[in-house]
This record gives sequence, structure tokens and C-alpha cells, in this order.
Amino acid sequence: MKLSLENIKPDAGSSFKILLTPKLNEIYYWHFHPEIELVYVEADKGIRHIGDHISTYEGSDLALIGSYIPHLNFDYGVKSTVETVVVQFRQFFYEESFYKQPEMQLIYALMERAQTGIAFFGETKKQAGLLLKKLTEYASFEQLILLIQVFQLLAESKEYTLLHTRPIAAHAAIKEQERMHVIYKYVETHFQIPIKIIDIASKVNLTEAAFCRYFKKATKLTYTDFVNQYRINHAKKLLMHNTNVTEACYDTGFESLSYFNKIFKKITGENPSSFRKRKGLD
Repeated sequence: MKLSLENIKPDAGSSFKILLTPKLNEIYYWHFHPEIELVYVEADKGIRHIGDHISTYEGSDLALIGSYIPHLNFDYGVKSTVETVVVQFRQFFYEESFYKQPEMQLIYALMERAQTGIAFFGETKKQAGLLLKKLTEYASFEQLILLIQVFQLLAESKEYTLLHTRPIAAHAAIKEQERMHVIYKYVETHFQIPIKIIDIASKVNLTEAAFCRYFKKATKLTYTDFVNQYRINHAKKLLMHNTNVTEACYDTGFESLSYFNKIFKKITGENPSSFRKRKGLD
């Protein structure tokens, strides 16, 4: 299965991102990202695939997914009506000094447990689902307060199951998580210029050969594929904001228009011009 890096940006004026029913049920989206993700879904039945855990859910599901844990979109294959609330936030969201206060210790511990992936059930799932469905009714500050209430509810609950057998998918320890964070941040800040593997390898204290082996084992992607996916995700956003194909190519770090077209089609299944036309931009 192809593992994809999802590039996530917080909502305007917020430290997190909220998605309502992304409608990906026809897409097999096996992906990962450095953000922690809280997912609530209502559907007749569906697949829960988080890390090395695979099961099914019926009626609804609520899961907290730690950084870098590969997971499948919860609405994949669902043919009936589906309603989904997804909240995504970076680790620093709970690592800031505010979350290290005594009153927040249960939430801090919850986020640490999330590195194995957590599924909630029973009354906890029901109450949290009701609160999450109300999130978009409020401004960003009120959303944050409501989200903290949800986290506290989950932190106090005993109605949960740990899903992934190892903390952090493809990483056995916090050290590995931190290493992946360094790699991701490097791509995030350097994707618009040529990236040499030796440069990022030195950032995480590995030789070039050792870095390539490590990264492929961790993500099932080569580093070049990883960088190209990030660049193409960014290019798609540029194309949707009336940037032409040539500008999108060079603004995302590609040095050849023909290579950009080739990689764009390889990753998305269509060339950039077709993508723009399908979005009604040409």
C-alpha cells in the first residue's frame, strides 16, 4: 500500500485544524503526519486501520491518533451516509507551558498514550461526539475551550483501548519521533530549493546511506518520494489559487517543468493542467 505524507496547515487564527466530513470514502488514503489527530465518525460501519491495528466499527467511532502513526481514512468504503469530525494539531499544542500545569496533567498523559493510538467507546464516545459536532458553531477561542473539555473527558475515561502495538508507527522510541520531526521540519522549510540527502542526514547524525535505510524502513518511502509528495501537495494548493503551472513548478522546488509534470501525474494520476481544468480554473 502507498503511504502518503499529509501536509496540514492550521485554520486561520487557530492552533489546530478542523475538518468536517472530508468525503474521501472512495479513496484509499493511507497516510501519516506529525500532527496528532482526533477523529469522530458516524456511519453504519467502517474500517479502523491505525498503524498495525485493523478492525471494524459500527454506528460510530472515536479515535486519538499520535504523531506519525500511519492510518486509513475512517470513511473509506462506506456506502451509506457518513458524518466525520477531524481535529488535527501539532505536538507543541500540548507541550507548551500551559499544558504542563498541574491542572492539565491528565491531558498531557492522554497525549503521551496517543502515541499508540486510542479508540474510545461507551458513554465517553457518545459525549465526546456530541461536543465535537458543535465545534464549528463557535469562534476559535471558544473552540479551544471546548476542545480542552473533550480532552479532559477522554483523559478521565476508562472506556478506551490502545490500538497500535508499538509507540509511534515505525518508531520504537521518543528519540525516533524527534528525529522524524527534524526531518519533516527540514522539508517544510527547504522544499522550495534543491535538497541534498547528505544535508538532512547530517541534521539527524546519520551517514547518507544509513539515513536512506532508516527513512525507507520508517515510512516505506524513499526520501526523494517523500519530498516530492510534499512539493506536489503544495503545488496543488498553488494551482487552486490561480498560480499557473510554470510558477507552481518553480515555486515548489522543481527545476524542470517536464519533471514536475511527470511527478505530478505519478502522484495524483493527472497532469497539472488537467487538475486545474477539473477544478474549474482554466
